[in-house]
Amino acid sequence: MAITALPPDTDADIARVTEALAMITPRWNVRILLALSGPPMRYTELATKVSWLQNGQLHPKLKALCDAGLVERTEHTARRVTYRHTERGAALLPVLPMIVTWAEEHLDKADRPLPAIEQIEDSLTLLTRRHAAAILWVLKSRQEVSGRALARIVMPNSDWTNVYPPLRQLVADGLVDTDGIGQPYRLSAAGDGLSPVLGALSAWSVGQPLNQAAQHPVWGHPQAKPAPRPWVSSQSRPAPAALPPARTGEPPAWHNRDLFSHATTTRPKTAIPAGGPRR
Repeated sequence: MAITALPPDTDADIARVTEALAMITPRWNVRILLALSGPPMRYTELATKVSWLQNGQLHPKLKALCDAGLVERTEHTARRVTYRHTERGAALLPVLPMIVTWAEEHLDKADRPLPAIEQIEDSLTLLTRRHAAAILWVLKSRQEVSGRALARIVMPNSDWTNVYPPLRQLVADGLVDTDGIGQPYRLSAAGDGLSPVLGALSAWSVGQPLNQAAQHPVWGHPQAKPAPRPWVSSQSRPAPAALPPARTGEPPAWHNRDLFSHATTTRPKTAIPAGGPRR
């Protein structure tokens, strides 16, 4: 992905956050990470805690989380193997309550209270849509941008009309607003409310504490919130494990170039039509 007409660190920042989201968004990954909270756990113990997984599903999920550097596998003997969070995996967990806080404020209330894990999973689905992170970054930086200008920034080597499908989806998801066809795009209240989440993910991806989010060069600057555009979450899924508390403390100075390397729906109420040529 190439991002132009933005500060030189921006595309690396977006890529790191996109990668972090790709680690935890796949189905069951968050639940497995939460189940591993506590002392090292044998495979059979973990399988009991995530019993909704069918036979053969847990092992590849664990391997992927190990490959991502979030889970550590320790072979004590040939017959005794345990799993636990790595330091990087444990450092990522406090972002989950931030997502719940965002969801509780910006998602429409369903007929029944949603478990926190469902709010997390549905929220992650929105953030990992194609081009979503790049579009949100540009709109946060520029406040209002036309579809054509947005296309030149987000996908400069593609036909500019290709920006409209992801834009329409973000409008439908309630993260982006527009006044109608041919009008510029801007973040909705829900989109701007993602500042703590995306800032924290950016801080984590460069090896900094999550409370670094307040110093993020883009997401650390909240703007006036427009009218909210809620959406309804999906149907019930299995009950979650307990969420870890968010960490607090004095944030350190932001080092935007200090890169960290690691191994490796639902619909809202009817949205205003997005811009772009009619076909």
